[in-house]
Amino acid sequence: MGTEKIIKEWIKSADEDFDAVMVLFNGKKYVQSLFFGHLTLEKLLKALYAKVNPEQPHAPKSHDLLFLAKKCHLEPCAEISKFGIINTFNMACRYEDEKREFYKLCTSDYAKQHIKHIEEARKWLKEKLTKR
Repeated sequence: MGTEKIIKEWIKSADEDFDAVMVLFNGKKYVQSLFFGHLTLEKLLKALYAKVNPEQPHAPKSHDLLFLAKKCHLEPCAEISKFGIINTFNMACRYEDEKREFYKLCTSDYAKQHIKHIEEARKWLKEKLTKR
């Protein structure tokens, strides 16, 4: 698969995941909505990785947003500063002991606040993907 197709597939999948974020949030499935928020950003970072590494467009098999951002040669900024907490949504939703604690933390307000951060980072990454 060529680089452009890889990028388009990652973006398409990220957009589908972001649609799920909103459906899950509106259905009061806050934990799951944040998990899909993490997936959205992970996939956009993998698309960006392909863009900045066209000779080797297959992104590292990692879920760590900070690691992927570094591999994309992104400079520290407000959007990236939120990746640390968003990374925890990936782990908190996968393992039962962490999931129980996360359910207690994950209120509507908590989810709304972090979905806002995810939306901002999503927009920022999509802008980077559309720049030539």
